[in-house]
Amino acid sequence: MTKILLVEDDKNIAITISYYLQQEGFTINTAKTVKEGVEKIKNNDYDLMLLDINLPDGTGYVLYQEMKNIQEIPTIFLTALDEEKDIVKGFDLGADDYITKPFHAGELLSRIKNVLRHNIKNAKKEIEEKIKIKNVEINLSSGKVLKEGKEIELTALEYKILVMLFENRGKMITREQILSYIWDSEENFVNDNTLTVYIKRIREKIEDNPNKPEIIKTVRGLGYKIER
Repeated sequence: MTKILLVEDDKNIAITISYYLQQEGFTINTAKTVKEGVEKIKNNDYDLMLLDINLPDGTGYVLYQEMKNIQEIPTIFLTALDEEKDIVKGFDLGADDYITKPFHAGELLSRIKNVLRHNIKNAKKEIEEKIKIKNVEINLSSGKVLKEGKEIELTALEYKILVMLFENRGKMITREQILSYIWDSEENFVNDNTLTVYIKRIREKIEDNPNKPEIIKTVRGLGYKIER
């Protein structure tokens, strides 16, 4: 169930928004001040924050910046301020949306759903940019390979071979396919014996026991396979 933090010092507005969103199936936590908001963020995980700008002990902008030091929460600012500079400030800080009071409940719900959809897409994209097999993870966007969270140093060809195998996990990849891939991407000739050496080096870096590999399995006489 989607969990929302509502930071609003106007009791009537907070009650109205909370009741409406609860009827729509959301779980709502509320806070009235910057201090309360920070405590809620420290002790809970939220999918979205609805954040009023004017709070008794500071501004929503301050709370938003505090939040970013604790956990990243998609945020919609709620405020009676509708001057361009206030809207721009919110977006410059990184807010996902901005809605001025008074607003219709339906409009708020629509904006909430839109922000949630956008952030789900971004989360999926981030997941797709990472491939993890057992305790080894490849971050395709940064080009880093991690084993149990620690970076492993690979040569360019070792990295390309590992990525090819990881991206085709569950499939048997022939030695010829790997050699062809290396040739196409690097324009360097790598013979069959050299490929054996590369696989051996990769195993030494990613396997707990290179002599009994659990990640890169040999398909005798054909090639290699990484189980899903």
